[in-house]
Amino acid sequence: MSSAAPLANLSRRRRILIYVFMMLALFMATLDNQIVSTALPTIVAELGSIERFGWVSAAYLLAQSAIMPVYGKLGDLFGRKYVMMFAISLFVIGSLSCGLAWSMESLIAARVLQGLGGGGIMVSIFSINADLFAPRERARYQSFSSLVLMASGSIGPTLGGVMSQYLGWRSIFLVNLPIGILVLTSIFLLLPYVRPNRQPKIDYAGATTLAITIGLIVLWADGSHIFGGMFTPVTFGILILATISAIVWVRIERRAPEPIIPLSLFNDKNFPLLLIVALTSGGVGIGLVNYHALFLQMTTGLSPAHAGLFFIAITGGIAVGSLTAGRLIARSGQYKPFLITGTTLSVLALIAVSQIQVGTSLWVIGSVLAVSGLAIGLAQQSPIIGVQLIAPQADIGAATSAVTLCRMAGASLAISTYGAVLSARLMAGGDGVVGVPDPSSLSPEALAGLPEASRIAVSILFSDAFTWLYMVAAGVSMIGLTAAIMLRPTTMPVSEQIS
Repeated sequence: MSSAAPLANLSRRRRILIYVFMMLALFMATLDNQIVSTALPTIVAELGSIERFGWVSAAYLLAQSAIMPVYGKLGDLFGRKYVMMFAISLFVIGSLSCGLAWSMESLIAARVLQGLGGGGIMVSIFSINADLFAPRERARYQSFSSLVLMASGSIGPTLGGVMSQYLGWRSIFLVNLPIGILVLTSIFLLLPYVRPNRQPKIDYAGATTLAITIGLIVLWADGSHIFGGMFTPVTFGILILATISAIVWVRIERRAPEPIIPLSLFNDKNFPLLLIVALTSGGVGIGLVNYHALFLQMTTGLSPAHAGLFFIAITGGIAVGSLTAGRLIARSGQYKPFLITGTTLSVLALIAVSQIQVGTSLWVIGSVLAVSGLAIGLAQQSPIIGVQLIAPQADIGAATSAVTLCRMAGASLAISTYGAVLSARLMAGGDGVVGVPDPSSLSPEALAGLPEASRIAVSILFSDAFTWLYMVAAGVSMIGLTAAIMLRPTTMPVSEQIS
């Protein structure tokens, strides 16, 4: 079990400064995939190749997900400082390349480079956090990390739209340059280098097969946007290749002296259970963000700007839940009760959202969404805290990368699943709206311009479709709750708390 915090002897002020700059890097890396979504129409208008626009987001997510376990292991083998600096440098170079892109192909290639840096930033930050703070104190600071993750998902689409409209789409990438350079300089000056006491032996075969496996799974999950569906002949082929690659990876890891993700971690039953929780929390906490916005606009008639205000309720709930859980976990030394409370509340809140009908008071909708945010905040940080307690200090990075990867994979899988459910329900009921041949293609502006009867009919159609979507999300959260209940209770020793 991990208990050491190698950098805990630094002054509190210095550790907090390092942490602040790491949070800035985390915000930069996680914001980037959200901020580009609303700028895509503008990008396509200038660069063309609309048939490839889905790859602008997919390329970043693929590269980010595939590289995460590799960075985690490199940090364990060579020390986290220079691995983190390399990731930031790669992200900055990728951002510059995106801002200078001259074609859709060059932009996609630059997004791959950016994703390779972004994945390393996310994993390294949570691993360095384990070096800076002992477990109980770590719980408090981890809550701020959760806030940054949720905040980037909430404000990203709005910020991307504003920047692309007033400063041009290239600004959403170029703004990373001064931020990245500031963070890079600060990490270089403030973060000491701690060299691990082990002989580095890089598992090239394991890293390659795992990256291929993850890349294929994420590619399959995004199949509805790229290949027209998750269950086409092409996507089935991708899924078969992913399965074969995963089997090969497990066989390689059993023999590797320094496996990318040590299979010995799975000997503790809490480890796979926490990965399941991370998978489902990503599906609910990250995967639902854009669908909340669509739900608000298409069922209540709110404008995009007014719908965006409801994210204050969600983010506020996340803030309260995350900060509360962080303090109580630090005080009690236990994370399981708050994980169960959060996932239970999440199931109930999502069921409540699924029952919202056209005409429901906006105050009621806002309150339910705030409770949903509170649930996410209460449970968000527990998987990382849990695996870092399980893993020996030498494997903290590998364990952390596994959780971070599962969270992102859960978001990717959930986004495609929700999209398939929503599309299927809209197609099933679309013939019932008189005068609107394809309700699913309506924009919020077009919906507002319809005659009253047609507008209400479309809103009811979307409300019915979202009932199914949110019930699926509640089912995803129920899986996480089941895994949370099965966890073995763990208490962090009081002696490890740093005041």
